[in-house]
Amino acid sequence: MSEVSVPGAGWEHTFGSLWLLENCPAANSPSARPQESGSYLDAYDDYNATTDYAVDPPVLCVLKDVRDFSRLFVPVTYSLVCVFGLLGNVLVVLTFAFYKKAKSMTDVYLLNMALADVLLVLTLPFRAVTHATGQWAFSSALCKLVRGVYAVNFHCGMLLLACISLDRYVAIVQATRSFRLRARMRAHHRAICLAVWALSVLISTGTFIFSQKYRLQDREVCEPRYQEVSEPLRWKLLLLGLQLLFGFFVPLLFMMFCYLFIVRTLLQAQNSKRHKAIRVVVAVVLVFLACQVPHNVVLLVTAVKLGKVGRSCQREKALGYLETGTEVLAFLHCCLNPVLYAFVGQKFRSYFLKIAKDLLCVGRR
Repeated sequence: MSEVSVPGAGWEHTFGSLWLLENCPAANSPSARPQESGSYLDAYDDYNATTDYAVDPPVLCVLKDVRDFSRLFVPVTYSLVCVFGLLGNVLVVLTFAFYKKAKSMTDVYLLNMALADVLLVLTLPFRAVTHATGQWAFSSALCKLVRGVYAVNFHCGMLLLACISLDRYVAIVQATRSFRLRARMRAHHRAICLAVWALSVLISTGTFIFSQKYRLQDREVCEPRYQEVSEPLRWKLLLLGLQLLFGFFVPLLFMMFCYLFIVRTLLQAQNSKRHKAIRVVVAVVLVFLACQVPHNVVLLVTAVKLGKVGRSCQREKALGYLETGTEVLAFLHCCLNPVLYAFVGQKFRSYFLKIAKDLLCVGRR
């Protein structure tokens, strides 16, 4: 049986073999529906129930090429990101644990971000297997755990980036008062980090609640399912809005505000060492934007297009490729964070080399 996905069903189901254009009246007929509807088929009904369009006969859009691309590209890329991301972030954790004690707030945030990235990359093998096989091959409980852990740690990483930006702002822009302010923050570092993790869990509550394993046509999927609640499309848009707001826009605004004043302060300072720091700041911002902006723009476009008519097959194919590519790109920050926030420092590089030397000595024994 060929997979048929209704447009507006969200990015989770855009990789089906066939896609039925939503401005076709026959899409609401019993023969056009799969026998086991997914959560977003019901969400689509909210729009279709009050809409009457005079259109041509149903048109099928074949998205097999998109799915084949996803099956090949995503597992390979996720495997590489998992290996290098796990290696880099474990080295960061080991450095803070045994060599460089977390003394400043930035160190504390870096340690928490490395832990968040370790947990995040551990979810990638499950996602890689899912893309490779085209279905969810694990239990429903593991479905909730994998998607929930991914959501928590993704948001936690973004919020910690904002905290690091704030700490650097206080240290550089508010230099005369930085010692007192940072001392207060350092005294409450556990409470601050706990608040970041708690907020991340709160934002991700919907993912834990709605994610489940269920059968969609002839395959098992692990996706959020909203059909058991009233107004499922509104719930989907609400949760997507929260993800975009707290997972992207809030950290971005924080970083833009902080780094704008940091760069201005550094440019005004007649200090070669501070001028070198500008390159690090610019690199941090550019990498963050390069990894996160494309994926979040695609999510925003998906939300805007949700439930609308007049969507062409060619556009859906292009959106499918973009969703796959930008999602993978967003994961790359797990590999780049250790480089940008730790290994660029001379002292941290020396600690890293010491770890490598100690591990080599242990291996020779």
